[in-house]
Amino acid sequence: MQIPTFQMERMQSLWEHVVEIDLSESGVEPIRLRDLREMGLDVEAFENTRLGYSQTNGTIALRQTLCEHYAGAMIDNLLVTNGTSEANFLAALTLLGDGDEVVFETPNYMQMHALPSLWGATVRTFSLRGDHGWEPDWDELQRVLSSRTRFIYVTNPNNPTGSILSNEAMERLVDAAASVDAYLVADEVYQGAELDGELTPSFWGLSDRVIVNAGLSKSYGIPGARIGWMVAPSAFIAHCWANHDYLTIGPSMLSDMIAQTAVRPENRRALRERAARYLGRNMARLSEWVEGFDGLLDYWVPQAGAFAFVRYHHDLSSVEFCERLRNNRDVLIVPGAYLGMEGYLRIGTGVPREVLDLGLARIGAEFAAL
Repeated sequence: MQIPTFQMERMQSLWEHVVEIDLSESGVEPIRLRDLREMGLDVEAFENTRLGYSQTNGTIALRQTLCEHYAGAMIDNLLVTNGTSEANFLAALTLLGDGDEVVFETPNYMQMHALPSLWGATVRTFSLRGDHGWEPDWDELQRVLSSRTRFIYVTNPNNPTGSILSNEAMERLVDAAASVDAYLVADEVYQGAELDGELTPSFWGLSDRVIVNAGLSKSYGIPGARIGWMVAPSAFIAHCWANHDYLTIGPSMLSDMIAQTAVRPENRRALRERAARYLGRNMARLSEWVEGFDGLLDYWVPQAGAFAFVRYHHDLSSVEFCERLRNNRDVLIVPGAYLGMEGYLRIGTGVPREVLDLGLARIGAEFAAL
C-alpha cells in the first residue's frame, strides 16, 4: 500500500537547509558535542570506540538511567529506538491490523495520522478546542471510540499548540482508552520544554495499558543523535523489540553513548533550564510581535514547546502563505494545514534571539504585502 507523503517532513527536508531563516523546527537550538564534553562525555572513550553494533534494544546503562525518569519503571519496560518517530512506528506496527481503528487527537504531529493505513487500519479524530484552552472535546472523543479502537494517540505537551493536559484530563483519556480495552499512546517528546520550568507529568503509571514515547530531539536539543525510547509494559516491549529486529535493528553505538550522558539527572536538569531560558525570552518577544498586528494575528500563549501556534485572519491558505514567505523572504515556517488545522502557522521559537527577530520581521513584511 502506498503511504501518503508526509507533507511537513518533506517540506522541511527540501528547504530547512536551503533557506536563510529556518523557523520550522519545534525543538530547542541544538547543543554541540563540546557541550556534552562539559557535561561529562568521555571524548577519549568516544574517539576510541569500536564502531560495531550497539545493543539493539539500547545499552543496559542507558535504559537503567532512563528508568529513573519514570517512576516504577524497570529495565524491561524500556526500548531504545532511532528517534521518537520510530517508537511511534513500532507502537502502530505492533498494535494494528486490518479493520482496526486509531483515535487521533488534532491538531497534532501527523505521523500517526497516516501510518495506520499501512496495516489496513483507519483513523478517527477528536479535537482540542482552542476556545477552551485546547481542552479535548470530550463529547467528540466518546463519539469516535468503538470496539475496533486499538489505541488513542496524543502528544503531551501538545505539538503544535504548546498546551499541557491537566491531571484530570490525563486520567479521563486513560479511562476512555480502558472503556474500549484500548491503549493510550502518549508522545511526550516535548516534556522538559516547559516555559515555567515545571516538568509535565508523564502518563506512565496511570494504567497498565499506557505506552509512552519520547526522545532527545526537542527539549534536550539533540535531534542529530536520533535517539528515542518507548516505555511500556514488559510484554509489549518484548513484542516491539521483536519487530525492531526487522526494522532498524538498533541505534547507533555513538548515539547511545551521547544519550547516556544527556539523560543523567543532573544533565537533564541543566538542559531543561537551558530550554526554559531560550523559550522564555523568545516567547516574550513573539507576544510583542503578535500584538503589533492590530488583530490580524492572535495566539494562545503556549505552556511548553519551542514554537507558537499563531492564528491569522486572512483568506489565503496556510500552505500558500508559507510558500510565499519562503519564495519572497527566504523564511521557512510550518503551515497549520500540515498539522491538522487550517488558518494557523507554527513558528519556531527555539532559535537564537537574533534569528527570531529577523524571521519575525520578514513574516511581518509578507503579511504587509498581502
